[in-house]
Amino acid sequence: MSKAVFLDEHGGPERFELREQTLSAPDPGEIRVRHKAVGLNFIDIYQRKGLYPVSLPGVLGSEAAGVVEEVGEGVDEFKPGDRVACLYGAGAYAEEGTAPAAMAAKIPDGVSDDAAAAIFLKGLTAEMLLRQVYPLKAGDTCLIHAAAGGVGSLLCQWAKHIGARVIAIVGSAEKEAIARENGADEVIIRTQTENLASEVRRLTGGAGVEVVYDSIGEATFEASLDSLALRGHMVTYGNASGPVPAVSPLELMRRGSLTLTRPSLFHYATPDRLPAMAAALFEMVASGAVKPKIAHRLPLSEIAEAHRLLESGKTTGAIILAP
Repeated sequence: MSKAVFLDEHGGPERFELREQTLSAPDPGEIRVRHKAVGLNFIDIYQRKGLYPVSLPGVLGSEAAGVVEEVGEGVDEFKPGDRVACLYGAGAYAEEGTAPAAMAAKIPDGVSDDAAAAIFLKGLTAEMLLRQVYPLKAGDTCLIHAAAGGVGSLLCQWAKHIGARVIAIVGSAEKEAIARENGADEVIIRTQTENLASEVRRLTGGAGVEVVYDSIGEATFEASLDSLALRGHMVTYGNASGPVPAVSPLELMRRGSLTLTRPSLFHYATPDRLPAMAAALFEMVASGAVKPKIAHRLPLSEIAEAHRLLESGKTTGAIILAP
């Protein structure tokens, strides 16, 4: 028997309950992992609230790092004792879990369990955004929202490593220094700026940016569109302030033949792509080009507080749970 955090119905963080679970042996193609660290992500909040549908009662959580305890039939790439990071559709908020082997990757030496759990889903998201959704190039100018947060911090570091000019948006003056440490060339404090798009235009000499990476959603969508250069790329990948409004394709043409995309990591980190994505991510971490920052490390029993911290927008790095 092991413990897991269950959600019986949608609602606030108080809906979580820590109790025992029983895991069966892994099915063919699966691995059972004893978790050393579990990462939190905004998708967990969307699932808790019901914005993203999940089966209840159930266990949330999309990423974890730990040690393989048992492998199912047909699994040749892992063996008991291997250190791995895993993507879960759900089920990571637990002392142990069963994951598809195809959605796991070995953690190389030099990358800790905490770092792997803090960065796996968020880092794969950054890889997807920067190298696949819009392949950022040296000399491009990008606009990154929530630049001191979990994914935003990684985007800034990776984009700077690529050689792009990074304009970061943060929610408070306290986060400006963090964004600059992460490689931002310019920082806009959203709460102190009357017109975000005008400020972006000023910083770019009126040209706008090649790409916007926006995890905020409804509150910043219009400003993000208005910040784009001719033929610019709008990438909306989160809904922290609510879902973005509907937009007409004709409106994208009127604003400068823009493109708009709303990617999901699980449509990119498919079994055929995940190994290369994970290798690229861990290479960046091992080289020091991307440095995971852990803001809070809490036990499973404090999952409600962990969600409150994440949802507050006041954290300046990843939040992980320590089973």
